[in-house]
Amino acid sequence: MAFWDNLRGGAAQFDSGAAASNAIDLTKRRPSVSLSKQGAATGNLRVNLSWRMRTSDIEGRSRGGSGLLRHPLRFFKPDVVQAHTQSMVNVDLDIGCLYEMADGSKGVVQPLGGFFGDLNASPYVKLSGDDRFGAPSGETIFVNLDHRDAIRRLLFFVYIYDQTPAFDRTHATMTLYPSNGPRIEIQLDERAPQARSCAVFMLENVKGDLQVRREVRFVYGFQAELDRLYGWGMQWGRGFKAGKT
Repeated sequence: MAFWDNLRGGAAQFDSGAAASNAIDLTKRRPSVSLSKQGAATGNLRVNLSWRMRTSDIEGRSRGGSGLLRHPLRFFKPDVVQAHTQSMVNVDLDIGCLYEMADGSKGVVQPLGGFFGDLNASPYVKLSGDDRFGAPSGETIFVNLDHRDAIRRLLFFVYIYDQTPAFDRTHATMTLYPSNGPRIEIQLDERAPQARSCAVFMLENVKGDLQVRREVRFVYGFQAELDRLYGWGMQWGRGFKAGKT
């Protein structure tokens, strides 16, 4: 059981990944991209959260310097610790989505509380189980963009359920797979050791233009704090995961 304290544009500029990876990286410097201008505002948008654990070897390698001089073979040690496996630190990141529809209705899609949404009816947002779609790690949410006119804004977020805050011990990435064009990647690359939640990106319908805007804003509470931060105006209570007590 977890306690939830009152469980709330612009031009398309981006950093392109390597040609082989066919990806767009949203960063602080260039935080947004238009799905409409990319010809990707229809069909099912797949949003996947994946992560791997940081290790002392990885951290030592990233710092370089004397650590590598003393232990040069560390550079060749593979990064093998993946999400949803038995690892040195047990961290379970969950994906969620706050939605606001064009008719003013609001809600949340998330595993906590069993709010899985619906792909063919409002909110046209659906949380998928890993096994059904064969995702090797993380979790996936689908958005039916054929009903984009019914959507005002979607805030995708990540939270740590029922465990010690550990965002600083993970390399997490949220990846968007549109029906057309390159995928879009957002790294949760800022350190926030005590944070329990992170608003990752906003998908917003701006006068018919579907825009993705990077947020990556860590908070120390849960959904209620994200709600207040973005003005959703919902009431929150305690939440449970299926199978948890």
